Amino acid sequence: MRVDEFDYNLPPELIAQVPVEPRDSSRLMVVCRKDRTITHRTFGDILYYLHKGDAVVVNDTRVMPGRLLGRRESGGKVEVLLLRECREDSWECLARPGHKVRVGDKLFFGREGQLTGTVMDRTEYGGRVIRWSYSGDWRALLETLGRVPLPPYIKTPLREPERYQTVYASAWGSAAAPTAGLHFTPSLLKAVQAKGCTVLPVTLQVGLGTFRPVKAETVEEHTMHKEHVEVTAEVAGQINSLRERGGNVCAVGTTVVRTLETVASDDGKVKAFSGNTGVFIYPGYRFKAVDVLLTNFHLPRSTLLMMVCALGGRELIMEAYREAVATGYRFYSFGDAMLIT
Repeated sequence: MRVDEFDYNLPPELIAQVPVEPRDSSRLMVVCRKDRTITHRTFGDILYYLHKGDAVVVNDTRVMPGRLLGRRESGGKVEVLLLRECREDSWECLARPGHKVRVGDKLFFGREGQLTGTVMDRTEYGGRVIRWSYSGDWRALLETLGRVPLPPYIKTPLREPERYQTVYASAWGSAAAPTAGLHFTPSLLKAVQAKGCTVLPVTLQVGLGTFRPVKAETVEEHTMHKEHVEVTAEVAGQINSLRERGGNVCAVGTTVVRTLETVASDDGKVKAFSGNTGVFIYPGYRFKAVDVLLTNFHLPRSTLLMMVCALGGRELIMEAYREAVATGYRFYSFGDAMLIT
């Protein structure tokens, strides 16, 4: 399957630079697989498509302030983005300017070197492994020195960093937000529960793969990135119980899909799990645990778009994308949403 089958033309002005207010006032495109219809609603209307007994599964990860601005030992500026901890006090990172950040270099952040990094190695994707030296609490230090990173296609500074967090974010450690969940407000979540749906948290720590382009010509040649996921025994049991009673599982975002499909057996039962997932979902994949997907609009040729096409069917989803462009939907992280039923 060729990667260019998942390409589409997106005018730059449709890339959302700021979030709408309130969160649930964004547009919602509803794509029905059964009758192949496309309906235009607002996000608050999602209540019409959820039913008593459904499981609404969210990713409770929280974006860490992992963007660090500092200097190299030579005095030049450096920017580091934390991706994931690979061993104690050592992190895989992206560094700019990359060609000037070499193995053995020392990097300094904060006043009088509050935080010092030593570049230990390069990674296969062009990043760096950096070992950190500091005193005090690591998270508290990042809260002081770091900034919440935004995707590279967002050029407008964000006034309120919490706007790039979901209202239920709690599991600290992501390099990017699970953006489908950004549309929910506390009151809308209460309304979902009042309708008889059960909102359940899982965790996937979003890493580099969210923005990593597919460079292969065919889908099958691409190697998927790994991300850390956690599903508790309690949540797994609740999902299984709800499905046994006829409820649907609505995954809020592609990160939840990756999580649930990783921990599901062929019969659709999910289990408790803590570890890494490298699952790659593209057309031809047989879904085991996810019935409905809420997601944003994704980059052309991306693994996320391939996953959405796997659930909704490539022809129907690409038609929906063309209609979204034609009718002025807002795209990507701060953009509008799609519900695939």
